[in-house]
Amino acid sequence: MIKILFTGGGTGGHFYPLIAVAQEINKIVDEEKIANVRMYYFSDAPYDEQALFENGIQYKKVSAGKMRVSFSLQIPLDIIKMAIGVVQGFFAVFSLYPDVVFAKGAYASFPTLFAARLLGIPVVIHESDYAPGRVTAWAGKFAKFIAVSYKESFAFFPAGKTAHVGQPVRPELEHIAHGGIEYFGLEAGVPVIFILGGSSGAQLINEKILEALADLLPKYQIIHQTGKNLFDEVKKRSEHILRDSQFRNRYKPIPFLNILEMRMSAGIAFVVISRAGSTIFEIASWGVPSIIVPFTVSNNDHARKNAYAYARAGACQVVEEKNLTPHVLIEEINRINDDLILHDKMAAAAHAFFQPDAAKKIAEKVLEIGLSHIEKK
Repeated sequence: MIKILFTGGGTGGHFYPLIAVAQEINKIVDEEKIANVRMYYFSDAPYDEQALFENGIQYKKVSAGKMRVSFSLQIPLDIIKMAIGVVQGFFAVFSLYPDVVFAKGAYASFPTLFAARLLGIPVVIHESDYAPGRVTAWAGKFAKFIAVSYKESFAFFPAGKTAHVGQPVRPELEHIAHGGIEYFGLEAGVPVIFILGGSSGAQLINEKILEALADLLPKYQIIHQTGKNLFDEVKKRSEHILRDSQFRNRYKPIPFLNILEMRMSAGIAFVVISRAGSTIFEIASWGVPSIIVPFTVSNNDHARKNAYAYARAGACQVVEEKNLTPHVLIEEINRINDDLILHDKMAAAAHAFFQPDAAKKIAEKVLEIGLSHIEKK
C-alpha cells in the first residue's frame, strides 16, 4: 500500500491545487492499475469536505497557529496553537507513517512538514507565488522535489531539485464554457466585464466598480462576483445608484459563482478584473485579458510580484491599490476593449502563460517518490 499525505490550506489558493493533484493521482492509479493507494489530508480545517470526499481523501485535524508578519494580540494564542499542532502533527504522522508528503505551504502545513522532517519521510512541495512563503522556503531545504508556478522562483530554491511546472488547476475549471449570455440574461453584442473577487470578495475592487458603475454601463455589461459576505451591501448600493438607469439590467452582482458559472462568465468576457493570487492561473487557462489589482500588504510582497510577473508575460495590466480610482479603472477597461490588437495579444499571452499539465507532472513525481520510499522500507 502507498500512503500519500497532503497538507496545506487556509485559502482556496492553497487547498484546490492539492485537489487538482489528487485528481491526477486518481487518474494515473486507474490507468496504470496501481493497487492500494490511500490519500490523506492533515490541516487545521477541511476547507472543502465535499472535494475531499469526492476524491477519496481522508481528513484529520491538526492544529496550527498563524505565523503573523505584524504585531497582533493573537500572537500568544497562535504560539500555543502551533505548539499543540506540532505535537499533534508528530503523533498523527507517526501513526500514519505515509510514504510521501505533498505540501502547498502556509502555516497549516508546518506541523505536518516538521513531523515528516523528523521522521525522514520524503516531501514534495509546490510554491504558487513568485516568492516563497516562510514555510515553503524552509521546507525547500529538505524536500525531495520542488515544483514552482513562476519560472523566476528558481532563484529561491536548489536548482537540482526544482522544476517550473506551473500552477495545478482543477480540470473542471480549465477553459471557457459557452451559454453565458443566455444564462445570465445579458444583451448580445454588448461587451462583458467579469469581476472575480473570490469567495470572500474584494472590497476595494467592489467599491471602485460601484463608483464607476454609472459610467460603465452605457457601454458595457458586468458580471460581478462580490463575495458572499459583501453581496448584500453591494446589491443595496448598486440598486440605489442605478434606480433611474435604463441600463440597470446590464449589472449582475452575484455572491458566489460555481465552477460552470465562472467558466461561462469567462466565455463571454473581454476582460477579467481580479486580485493577484492563484486566480491568475485560472484566468490564464481561459485565455482572457485581465486587470490585476494586487494587495498592497502581503507576505513577502508576493501579490505584487505575482501580478508583475504575469504582466511581464504580456497577459495583464497591473493597477496598484493606490492608483485604483474609477477614472483609472474605466481608462484601462476602455484601452483593452478599444484596441483589438492589444486585446488579442493579451489573450494569446495568457494562453501561453498557462501550463495545462502542472497537476499531472506533480502527481507523477509524488507517486514516483512514494513508490521509491516503499522499496527502501
